[in-house]
Order: sequence, then structure tokens, then C-alpha cells
Amino acid sequence: MLEQQEDRSRDRTAVELFAGGGGLAMAVERAGFRPLLFNEVAKRACETLEANGAKERGDEEWIPEPGSPWPLFSRDIRTLDMRYLSGKVDVLAGGPPCQPFSLGGIAKGDEDKRNMFPEMFRAVREIQPKAVICENVVGLRRKSFEPYFQYILNELSFPYLERRPDTTWQEHDRLLREYDAALKDGRAVDPSGGFELYDVLATTVNAADYGVPQVRNRVIIVAFRRDLGVDMKEFMRSVRPTHSQAALIRSMRDGEYWERHPSVPDHVRDRVMAGLPKQASLAIEDGLLPWLTFRDALAGLDGEPSLPPVPWEHLDRKERYLGGVTNHIGWPGARIYKGHTPNELDRPAKTVKAGVHGVPGGESVMLTDDRFRDSTAPGGWAYRHRYMTVRETARVMTFPDTWVLEGPRGEQMRQLGNAVPVRLGEVFAKAVASALDKAGDAP
Repeated sequence: MLEQQEDRSRDRTAVELFAGGGGLAMAVERAGFRPLLFNEVAKRACETLEANGAKERGDEEWIPEPGSPWPLFSRDIRTLDMRYLSGKVDVLAGGPPCQPFSLGGIAKGDEDKRNMFPEMFRAVREIQPKAVICENVVGLRRKSFEPYFQYILNELSFPYLERRPDTTWQEHDRLLREYDAALKDGRAVDPSGGFELYDVLATTVNAADYGVPQVRNRVIIVAFRRDLGVDMKEFMRSVRPTHSQAALIRSMRDGEYWERHPSVPDHVRDRVMAGLPKQASLAIEDGLLPWLTFRDALAGLDGEPSLPPVPWEHLDRKERYLGGVTNHIGWPGARIYKGHTPNELDRPAKTVKAGVHGVPGGESVMLTDDRFRDSTAPGGWAYRHRYMTVRETARVMTFPDTWVLEGPRGEQMRQLGNAVPVRLGEVFAKAVASALDKAGDAP
């Protein structure tokens, strides 16, 4: 189940749209926001949410009491009327489907029917939350999509200026820009006193810079209702990176990293150390923690136990509850090929991807510490590789081992690839909670 907060001075509330497998929802709840509604349409993702505490609500509109199951609307968001939540929500969170902007997809952008940003805008109009957290792929910042990206920020700033059905987004964007200019130079006055306007910021982040053992570049958009008077500059300072690659390399050079992992074979350590960049190329920033690696994730974060290795004879798709956890299942057929290099244990994992057809080939392959003689390999040795298990993948997405994932392996991997890493989402959700507190907001 989502982790209940035992000591809340405020009953903060949240709505999660496009919830997927629950990464951002879990992050927002950990930050002290009680969920009032989930929306997700994918069948297996809905099963995952229900397995972790949500309950299908159907057509009935109801607001849960603290400790009650969280309502799940499992149909097309375009059929969901959210006006019953108006004035009751502190944070609206969600990651609209990213395929329209993904570098790995067709990238039709705003012309793609899967673009759900218009529904995010509608939700803001109907709910009028105090804050909005929106996550998406870094492809949204591609040069070809930049005009539409700026339109997203403008629409979130003035959500009540609804786009007419007979206008293009470019025409509506022009109206929004003109209104913004008129407000700034005094030619227009906001009749709501800021209650329906939002201060919006967007930042591009690498999840590894926030304690996630994975290189994952994303765009995070945060908006605060203007009447609350949130200090946006202070908020940006509160979400600055906390970890760095340079600090990881330094910890390897001074031995601290290897002290945490004393069982690493000498040949692995020697190989990793030989591949480190030269000292002169590092920009050391004092106060930043080392990036966490794939090996760190397997050893356990947040008090989790170490995951045991998968025996080579167990690559047979059978669940054996290795280490007492589920979904730690060996899978056959892993291969390395051009353009799909494997994950290495002593680096952050590569970006976990959903894949068009589930597990995306070599992207979910890992090198192990086991090696064998190979005269064609450098040094005469080659390292064995296998597919990452679902549980290992969940670890690098910072999902707790207690989180239940439903569906076959491919669907579980798809849910993880589409999710927001819990630790990354938690950093921003906690910063939003703090900003609301400092603004003197009353829930």
C-alpha cells in the first residue's frame, strides 16, 4: 500500500492523473499529500494501483476519508468530470503520456492524439489546485517542440482562458501572450486576484543528481497558484541537485565506494578504476553526495536487504523468491548488440525504458561480475550478461520491494519504464509542501 504518513500537521490532499504504475503517486503521498483520486486507463497499471490500495470508483463521485481506499477512475480521462474536487486539492500531479514527445518514438508532438496536456489544462481549470507537478520526457525540450513547450507553460499560467474548439493552439498561444503582456503593463487586471493564475517554472533534471541510481533525463514542470505568493526563486533553490558524478568518482578513488562493496572481485575493481576519467577533467562540487550506482541499488537503499545474484541455471522464467522478494526471476535470451550496450554495476543504471513492445532488448541487459576466458576479448576475458529482473529494475526506479506490480513481465517492465522514480518525485513533492507551508497556506 501507499505509505501512510503518521504525523501530519496538515491534511494535505492530492489528485494523480495518468498515474501509471504509481511512482509519482507514491512520491506525492510520501511528501504528506493524501490522495483523493487516481486516474489511469491501462489495464495492468490499474491492477497494480488496486493491488497497492486503490479502489475502482466507477461513475460515483466520492472523496475518501483518511485511511480509506483511494478512488481509481480507470477510464478515459476525457470522460472524467473533476469539478466536484474544486477547492479540495492541494496538489495536482501527473505525467501526461510521453510518446508524442519521446526521442524513442515517432515524436508527432502536439499533433499526436495521445497528447494529453489539454486534459491536464482542463483539470487545472476544474480543480483549481494550489500546486501542480507535471513530469515528462526530455524530448519535450527538442528544438522542434519548443514552441509547443512554451505554449504548455503559458496555458498553465492562465488556465481559465480556455481555448475555443475552433482555434489552433498557435492562435490560443498568441492570445495568452497578449494577455500576459497586458497584465504586466497594466492594460488588463486579473478579476480573480491571482486565484486563477499560476506562476510556472520548468526544469530539466537528471534523476541521478537526486539520489536515483539511474541516468534518467526528464522535464519537471511545477506551478503554484499566484494568490499564495510562493517565492519561486527559493523553490528553485530547494530542488537543486544533491548528488554528482564527480563525487562518485572521487569516492572510488579514495576507496569509500569499495569499502561499501567489499565483495567486489579485484578484477572488476581494477577494470572500473582503469576506466575512470582523468582527475583534471573532474569538476568537484563540495557538499554533493556521490551518484548511486546499480550496485548500490542491488545492495539496498533505504534499509532494503541486498538482492542475491540470480544463478545462471535459473534463467528459466520461474519465480523462486530469491532473497524473499517477488519478481526476482531469471530470464533467458539476453544479448548485447550494437546500439544496446549493457548496464554496468558500478555506474548508475541506464534509463529504464517502457519500450514499444515491452522489454526493449539490450537496454535491460546487465553485465555481472562473473567472467570467462575469451581469446577475442580485451585481456582474454569476457563478462557474462543477463537480463535484469523486474525487481532489480524496480530497485533502480527506487520502488520499494513491497510495491506490488501486476501483469506479466513485459507489462511490469512497461509500467516501470513509464514511471517517475520515487526518489525524484519525492524531492519535488516535498519541496512543494515546504513552499506551501512557507507561504502561510492553510489546507
